[in-house]
Amino acid sequence: MVRDRIAQLVRQAVAEAQRQGVLPEVTLPEPLVERPQKAEHGDYATSLPLKLTRAAGMPPLELAKRLAGLIPTGQELERVVAAPPGFVNFTLSQSWLQRQVDSILASGEAFGNLDLGQGERIQLEFVSVNPTGPLHVGHGRGAVLGSALARLLQAAGYGVETEYYINDAGAQMTAFYRSLYARYLQALGQPAEMPAEGYVGAYMIELGRDMAREHGDRFARMPESEALESLGRLGVVRMLAQIKEDLKLIGVEFDSWFSERSLFEQGQYQRAMALLRERGYLEEKEGALWLVSSALGDDKDNVVVRSTGVPTYFATDIAYHYNKFAERGYSRVINVWGADHLGHVTRMKAAVSALGIDPDRLRVIISQMVMLRRGSEVVKVSKRTGDIITLREVVDEVGADPCRYFFLSRSADSQMDFDLELAKRQSPENPVYYVQYAHARLSGILRHAGEQGIPPETGDVSLLAQPEELALIRQMLLLPEVLELAARNLEPHHLPHYALELATAFHNFYDRHRVITQDVALTAARLKLVAASRVVLSRTLDLMGMAAPERM
Repeated sequence: MVRDRIAQLVRQAVAEAQRQGVLPEVTLPEPLVERPQKAEHGDYATSLPLKLTRAAGMPPLELAKRLAGLIPTGQELERVVAAPPGFVNFTLSQSWLQRQVDSILASGEAFGNLDLGQGERIQLEFVSVNPTGPLHVGHGRGAVLGSALARLLQAAGYGVETEYYINDAGAQMTAFYRSLYARYLQALGQPAEMPAEGYVGAYMIELGRDMAREHGDRFARMPESEALESLGRLGVVRMLAQIKEDLKLIGVEFDSWFSERSLFEQGQYQRAMALLRERGYLEEKEGALWLVSSALGDDKDNVVVRSTGVPTYFATDIAYHYNKFAERGYSRVINVWGADHLGHVTRMKAAVSALGIDPDRLRVIISQMVMLRRGSEVVKVSKRTGDIITLREVVDEVGADPCRYFFLSRSADSQMDFDLELAKRQSPENPVYYVQYAHARLSGILRHAGEQGIPPETGDVSLLAQPEELALIRQMLLLPEVLELAARNLEPHHLPHYALELATAFHNFYDRHRVITQDVALTAARLKLVAASRVVLSRTLDLMGMAAPERM
């Protein structure tokens, strides 16, 4: 990345300033090179002189001038200047910018890829909704965040494995089994009361009817305990199949699906509890078994086994993370959880520490809630069922790509409004349409050129000298920096903002300059620019898990 090259030049200038006695021979801070807010200040800038003024014993502007004089121009850089109160500003060379069009085309689909992770093995768990009902829009947001993160981290050089944790044990599954059994009996015309803690959504009535239609009174003739287990297991299989179908609608798939029940069946729960006891973090009191998490930074201790002998969800979560770190050997684990799990983060980190694992190896991202709107009107319930609004309903109405773009457009910790009407609008007001239309237009230009037999490969990039052409090149070159920022901070919301800026830069160029003209040489050069733009925009859309349409 050119930003890193500039930082290297600044470090070399600092070393030379130390050799000349302008700066003392001490360890100095790393130069931070950033994009200035105003274009007239250049392409990049560093405020390092402001931080070194005390060590140098001279005004920051004077130090900036000294450092600027030690940084060579002629390759990437056209101009290096000092600016008040103590910045060094850098302007990229026009000839270097032009040559990057060829470089982007040579990189192709690999453009933007980084070796930031150097193959580090990361497990990314997201969605992990109890298989007790359909996915709603909040689950969809977490799903898109997780899948985009996986794409980002893979492009940044990490070895990423995605996983869905199936909560198929515990009290909520018992409630699901009982609810399904009651709805099944009712579908057979037999009296049955829904349990007080049951699942009362319309989907359970449909599921009960499906089971009655497919299996008749088979389960009604069994002893109740046997019927609950057999029917419940079938219900879980059906719900998981629906969850998988719904996730596939928005382009989300997993490398593995991990069963909570397997933690008990394969002894991982028992081994995790034994390790906690051995390390002195389990304590029996009030008839229950507690994790002494207050000794590890949590504000209180937490029950892991109830007085009834039944493990809590927290206990199985501990066993699950023991499995991730100790038995499967992941270097880092990232969980994307819903807003209702915010209070669970501190105690989970405490539990990981109790297992003898550095809690910094666990990162939890909280995905906040989604408010659906139609313009100014808040949408609260499904039109079809009068119940929760499912992810499938939203995808059916607006499509997968608008869902992915809008879910990614805000940082995970921000609540978001999703305007269904805007998402369907085919106009520049809709950022999804605007970005994808840019790709379709790029593809159309290249298709038209191909039909006329104009090869873009012969273009002379030195002819790309118009401000809008250079602005588009500058925007394309930012993709690696955006990818690095998003991967380091686990913030995929930078991608849709970048896609919009790139599409805007292309539209600005296209609205002011014809690509195919009577000037054969200029046409070939601009076709190269268009081809490179399509590479970068297609790459960005792919990182977001969105389609790059050839026609619209």
